[in-house]
Amino acid sequence: MTEEQRRKLDRAQEIIDYRFQTESLLLSAITHPSATEGRSVKYSYERLEFLGDSILGAIVASTAFHRFHDLDEGGLTRIKVALVSGASLADVASGLGFADVIVFGSSETGTGKRGLHSALENVYEAVVAALYLDGGIDAAVAFVERTLIPRMSLDLALEPENPKSALQEKLQEDGITPTYKLVETQGPPHDRTFVAQVFAGSKGLARGKGRTKKEAESQAAKSTLASLGDFFGFGGDSAEKAAAKAASKAAKAEKAAEKAAARAEEKARKKSERDAARQTKQKKQG
Repeated sequence: MTEEQRRKLDRAQEIIDYRFQTESLLLSAITHPSATEGRSVKYSYERLEFLGDSILGAIVASTAFHRFHDLDEGGLTRIKVALVSGASLADVASGLGFADVIVFGSSETGTGKRGLHSALENVYEAVVAALYLDGGIDAAVAFVERTLIPRMSLDLALEPENPKSALQEKLQEDGITPTYKLVETQGPPHDRTFVAQVFAGSKGLARGKGRTKKEAESQAAKSTLASLGDFFGFGGDSAEKAAAKAASKAAKAEKAAEKAAARAEEKARKKSERDAARQTKQKKQG
């Protein structure tokens, strides 16, 4: 074990507030794949992340089920989806200080750790799995209850389960169909983070990040809904809301202008055809 690994391992155990019997589990949980090039996948967080995702989902689902007795399946699902989303986990992991304990490889050096957002999410899930394997389900539950569950609230049940569908429904009230464009790709090939932006016509709205293009688009839609004040009933500051509404209004005006131009062009085409037909008729009669 290197000096850096020892230092980060000790700091990680302080953050988690748990002393591992098998420290290699935690070391794997905080190790980025770039630091294990040429070695087995078991030495990074990739396999642990897979297990942690399922354990975390079960803990959150069980907590929501027992806490909110009057919520139906849809409401419980929305709470779970909101809490275990990449953005939520990355935010929690960042707040805990996990960014300082991730062991990166040399291929990440100099990149500014552009894949940090997805790495934080992955490490959180991997830590849950490491705790489960080392101390059983009680250890994993204790960590999740201390770090993630405080974010759980009934308000999350109001969050659209599919932000893209909710945004499309909202904008189509004004005859606008939102489109999405991948505007940036961050991080190395094995740990990509995608940045997508929503467009209303040619007007750019909010951006979103995710480990997949689909997640990035979903986060962009979610941010746009918040700015439009249609997320949790209200949302976003007045400047963001005004900007989003202005962009939506501009897109609507642009669409109307395009339709007017198309109508004018069609009218001119028909007039030209009538004039040509009239001239042809006059020539025949002459």
